[in-house]
Amino acid sequence: MYSLIDIMSVTESLHIVRRLPEPRALLTLIKPITWVPPIWAYLCGVISSGVSPLNNWGLVILGMVLAGPVVCGMSQAANDWCDRHVDAINEPHRPIPSGRVPGRWGLWVALAMSVLALGMGAFLGPWGFGATVFGVLAAWAYSAEPVRLKRSGVWGPGLVGLCYEGLPWFTGAAVLAAGAPSGPVIAIAALYAIGAHGIMTLNDFKALEGDRQMGVNSLPVTLGPERAARVACIVMALPQLAVIGLLLAWGRPWHAAAIGVLVLGQFWAMRILLSDPKGRAPWYNGTGVMAYVTGMMIAAFALRMLGGAP
Repeated sequence: MYSLIDIMSVTESLHIVRRLPEPRALLTLIKPITWVPPIWAYLCGVISSGVSPLNNWGLVILGMVLAGPVVCGMSQAANDWCDRHVDAINEPHRPIPSGRVPGRWGLWVALAMSVLALGMGAFLGPWGFGATVFGVLAAWAYSAEPVRLKRSGVWGPGLVGLCYEGLPWFTGAAVLAAGAPSGPVIAIAALYAIGAHGIMTLNDFKALEGDRQMGVNSLPVTLGPERAARVACIVMALPQLAVIGLLLAWGRPWHAAAIGVLVLGQFWAMRILLSDPKGRAPWYNGTGVMAYVTGMMIAAFALRMLGGAP
C-alpha cells in the first residue's frame, strides 16, 4: 500500500516532468537543417580570403559552430518563440505550440544561446565579434516586437538573406585575413546575400495562411503566390548574372562559365516553379537552391585565385 504522501510525491514529480521540454523537441526548436547555409557561407568566406585555412583550423571550426548551431540555432528559437501564435495556425506540431517545449522555455533557450554566441564571437577577434553582435541583434530585430522586420515582405527576407549568406561570408573572410575583406570579396558576398532574398521569399509560401491571418505582410501575402514567385526568381537570377559579369571582368572566365551553367539549370527549375508556385516552392528549395549555393563556392575559389592564393 502506498501512503497519501507517496502518491502526492509521484504526482508532483510527474507534474514537474511535464513542465520540462522534451530533449528531441529542443533540437527541433533550433532546426539543424537551417545551419547548413550560414556554415557554407562562412566556408566561402574562408576560401575567398586568400589565407590558407591549414594553419587556422581553430578559427575555421569555431566560426562554423558559431554561424550554424549557435547563431542560426538561436535565431530559430527566437523566431519560434515570437511566432508561437502564428505557428499554432500554420504548424501546430512545432515544439512550442504543441507543448513539447512548454512555458517560456523557448525564450530562455534563445536568450541563453544569444549570450553563448557573444561569448564565442569574442574569440574571433574584433571583426568576428562585431559580426556576431550584428547577427544576434538582427535575429531579434527580425522576430521580436516592436521591430519585427519579418512583417515586411522586403526588409524581412532581405535581413535573413544578409545574415544567412552575406554576413557569414564576410565574417569568414575577415577572421582569416584578420582585417576587412577586399572589395571584390565584399561585392560577391553582397550579391549572393541580395539573391538570397528570393530564396527567403519562397520559404514564406509555407506560412501563407497564418501570415495572412496574423498581419505578416510577406510577399506571397501582398503580391499573391504567382507574382511573388516571379519576383523571387528575378531577385535570385540578377545577382548571379552580376557575379558572372564581375568574374569575366576580373579574368576568371572558367569560373564564370561554371556559374553560368548552374544559372541555366536554375532557369529550368524556375519554369517548373512558376507553373505551381505554392506547390513547387519546397521542391525548388531542394533543387534550384542547391545550384545557387554551389555557385557561391565556385565564386569563392575564383576570388581566392584572384588574390593570388595557392
